[in-house]
Amino acid sequence: MTELELYRSIIHGMHEGVYFVDTHRIITFWNKGAERITGYAAEEVVGHCCAENILMHVDSEGRALCLEGCPLARSIRDECDHRTGRIYLHHKDGHRVPVSVSISPIRDEAGKVIGAVEMFNESPDPTEEQETIETLRDAALLDQLTGLPNRRYLEMNLRSSLGDFDRSRLDFGLLMVDIDFFKKVNDTYGHDVGDQVLKFVASTLGANLRAGDFVGRWGGEEFVVIVRYAGQETLQRVAEKLRRLVASSFLVLQKERVSVTITVGGAVVRAGDDADTLLKRADLKLYEGKQNGRNRVEID
Repeated sequence: MTELELYRSIIHGMHEGVYFVDTHRIITFWNKGAERITGYAAEEVVGHCCAENILMHVDSEGRALCLEGCPLARSIRDECDHRTGRIYLHHKDGHRVPVSVSISPIRDEAGKVIGAVEMFNESPDPTEEQETIETLRDAALLDQLTGLPNRRYLEMNLRSSLGDFDRSRLDFGLLMVDIDFFKKVNDTYGHDVGDQVLKFVASTLGANLRAGDFVGRWGGEEFVVIVRYAGQETLQRVAEKLRRLVASSFLVLQKERVSVTITVGGAVVRAGDDADTLLKRADLKLYEGKQNGRNRVEID
């Protein structure tokens, strides 16, 4: 084995995703970690620009970094030795994955920048997440299609949150999330694609919450998010982040993009609330958002 082959084998075996690009951002190398995290095999991406329906990085504001502010492009242009950050990449299945990235330029023997390397890894810790999933599955508290906690577990979690509020006045908020025009997706593409859309929306919501927050499938195309330690401002900020990330997610079906938006209604817990009153207030705000044009957030 040559030295180059040894290095290539080591990088391929890394748990983290690693890929190289040239100065035109054409992908020249894609390791097994990148395949695992993104769902894209090396043969699907090597030779293509990283902005071509592949990772399609966005930030927490929903800005398309491949079009403006690409960290790889900046490293190549500025010849910056090292950049780090947290961004959201596009998975082949459609959802958004939060990742921590580390980017450095690649130089030739003369010191000229000839490309860049990006290393990335998921956040939060997938091991802890998998343990939670297995526990819920064993207790029949998991929605079989999306992999999220089901309505039964949501109701249990909501009662627990209300109990904490009654005892300690630990504020929290509740978000009702509805996929806009979901029936049109089913009618246009069929229920199999509709199921894929439900999955990528669920994955985007589940992967992009703060530590301690909680999301589950309420039923149909509706989801509920419980946002801990939140007043109106925090609830609005969390909801807007989720709305933007879903709006920037998509499936690719025979080169056609299938994307959806969500409308979110939210309410912050008040003294005297029970599960029904809190859900009703959030649902009324959801209805208000739909009446006002959809793809928006309304908070009580």
